Amino acid sequence: MVSLFVALAVLASDVPTVAEASRAMDRAVRFFRTSVSAHGGYLWRYSADLKKREGEGKADPDCVWVQPPGTPAVGMAYLSAYELTKRGYLLDAAREVGECLLQGQLRSGGWAHEIRFEPSARSRYAYRVDPERPRANDRSQLDDDMTQSAIRFLLRLEKAQGRKDRRISEALDYALDALIEAQYPNGAWPQSFTGSNRASSRPVKAASFPETWSRMYTARPYAEHYTLNDNVMGAVIETLLDAWDFRRNARYRDAAVRGGEFLALAQLPEPQPGWAQQYDAEMHPAWARKFEPPAITGGESQQVMRTLIALALRTGERRFLAPVPRALAYYRRLLLPDGRLARFYEIGTDRPLYFTQRYELTYDDSDTPTHYSFKVASH
Repeated sequence: MVSLFVALAVLASDVPTVAEASRAMDRAVRFFRTSVSAHGGYLWRYSADLKKREGEGKADPDCVWVQPPGTPAVGMAYLSAYELTKRGYLLDAAREVGECLLQGQLRSGGWAHEIRFEPSARSRYAYRVDPERPRANDRSQLDDDMTQSAIRFLLRLEKAQGRKDRRISEALDYALDALIEAQYPNGAWPQSFTGSNRASSRPVKAASFPETWSRMYTARPYAEHYTLNDNVMGAVIETLLDAWDFRRNARYRDAAVRGGEFLALAQLPEPQPGWAQQYDAEMHPAWARKFEPPAITGGESQQVMRTLIALALRTGERRFLAPVPRALAYYRRLLLPDGRLARFYEIGTDRPLYFTQRYELTYDDSDTPTHYSFKVASH
């Protein structure tokens, strides 16, 4: 019994007090703001001496990353700490992140994967706050939760400030309007956008299988395909529902609902009632990158089902649950011996598809590239 009390005392002494945790947070935030931050923004990783700085790739001292876990993610951490403690310096830190994102908002309404501040590099982008440059990059990215994460952070910052910062509110108005404009008539969003898709003449139809599909990479543009890859649609719908929660504007809910209606349309027909990573204008599974073929996906389909369930819960519309049971039953049949799912299953056969390191399509998983998940967890 004495030894038990001793052990408990040792364990208890290892638990920091509130004061100790608070001091540690103060030091960490001070270090991030004064030594790590660049122009109020952040990257993904830094060496101990801060000389090496990286997002998805190497970055110079005047470059910050939007793509998670970059600038918006750090801002969210500041806001979470502020909401728990109400310490003003944490809100100040979040405001710095907000200012950085304002400097990186594109004229098309969203954000690219990075924000540049060095003048020559910055001139390559069509930032709203800068003079207009007709040939500059103005493509807002929805891939990898880029634009969406920036909007969600700014929504939370707007709320934390009681909607008193007009510049934040105006940037949000602009971004959310652009996001709604980028939605296709069938409810889908592309991987990225430069303007409105609302007047698109593409047909509104349910997903179907092509009569034939190329097993060779087609190298065709895919940025404007209807995109589920990397949870594009799920992140957009989550963002719009958050905007509806925070701002009570029915336009945001309506756009999210149309997105859910697209997810129902995009479910492929029996006997393969799953989803593809991306669809062309005819609602056929389509090629994207050289290792992303037309196929049923075991990865993004799980995200689709979670999004449909979240939509049903947050809107009260149970119709969004209808596609889930038959998809679940289908994917249970596709489980690999180790309990995982292949990222891709062949149209018509359900055979798992992989790529060799030379990017040749194959049924063999022994020589796959290491930069991509060709097998995914099932949960």
